[in-house]
Amino acid sequence: MCAYRRRDFLKHAGWAGAASVLGGHGLAALADTARIKLPFDNGERELAAFPQKRPLIVLTSRPPQLETPFAVFSEGVLTPNDAFFVRYHWSAIPTSIDPDAYRLKVGGHVNTPLDLSLADLRQLGDAVEIVAVNQCSGNSRAHFAPRANGGQLSNGAMGNARWKGLPLRTLLEKAGVKAGAVQVAFNGLDTPPAGDGPDFVKALNIDHALDGEVMLAWQMNGADLPMLNGYPLRLVVPGYYGTYWIKHLSDITVLDKPYDGFWMASAYRIPDNPCACVQPGTAPARTVPIARFNVRSFITSLPDGARVKAGKALVVKGIAFDGGQGITEVAFSADGGKTWQAATLGQDLGRYSFREWSAPFKPSKGTHELMVRAVNRIGQSQPMAGLWNAAGYMRNTVETTRIVAA
Repeated sequence: MCAYRRRDFLKHAGWAGAASVLGGHGLAALADTARIKLPFDNGERELAAFPQKRPLIVLTSRPPQLETPFAVFSEGVLTPNDAFFVRYHWSAIPTSIDPDAYRLKVGGHVNTPLDLSLADLRQLGDAVEIVAVNQCSGNSRAHFAPRANGGQLSNGAMGNARWKGLPLRTLLEKAGVKAGAVQVAFNGLDTPPAGDGPDFVKALNIDHALDGEVMLAWQMNGADLPMLNGYPLRLVVPGYYGTYWIKHLSDITVLDKPYDGFWMASAYRIPDNPCACVQPGTAPARTVPIARFNVRSFITSLPDGARVKAGKALVVKGIAFDGGQGITEVAFSADGGKTWQAATLGQDLGRYSFREWSAPFKPSKGTHELMVRAVNRIGQSQPMAGLWNAAGYMRNTVETTRIVAA
């Protein structure tokens, strides 16, 4: 889509008035709304269609925090752009960006600071593609027991897309990273509304930034990024939680010492132990910044509480993923984990993607507790019982879907 047509589209989609709406009832006021009840206490939510989005589950509208309805994940292995979840930290977000005026600045501990247009960026090297999951650190937080602090999300703060853009390494090589570089910091166009809050800046270690997989993406699923997913450029950090995937990327700074800003030094930190967990009511002795996903899997073809026909064979389907080792096994249980059978894995779109799976099942009359458990290439799997931390991060418990056959 050319720059003029995109600006024209955004205007007619309602973004021209979004800034004023944000000062009132939030972007959700731009559309008719419905309600949904999620399966936890105080789980009633509004469903609203924001610009460029189908109706999504609204946690907050200022800033936009929008969760994908879980039924979307049964539509296919790639999450449609109009259903992809949205997470902002501050309400002062861009509502209109002129792609011709947009600039990306690269500075800090480099030989040649850069100030690039989108056209400049695309000419630096060959574009690459990768299929990768973006997942919020607090995905599924509302299912922690006891309750964990933070936005009470169900399981829809995740999505899988085919991202297209330029490897970050290409850009850093163009700038010339100086000896002694330690980290690279990233900032976007969203800002604290009052001016005194900590700007949302994240950092990666220099070796990670130069690994060739971290990407500056301008497309997802073959189209320009939606505005709410970071148009015109976002950082893609395969296998890492979405906190690192900076939207509306505007500034990249190479550092000769670790970045000590709030969102690295204080926020998005987990207990420094193998399970990233503590006993409820206790505090960890040490913490570290959250990093890679752990192993997760879900049933997507049947919602909790579904009613099916007894004695009729069906195929249970779902997805599994991890932080980049790649899923190699999925096991399915129809009796609450007493017995397990191997599921059949679907197409492999890469080690950072959702991996579809399927398993046959002929339910007898009565209630059945369906479970799924994945294993990755290095033998990591999922716990049967919940692991807890105060921030409600990294839930990967084996989930239970209860159905009734009659």
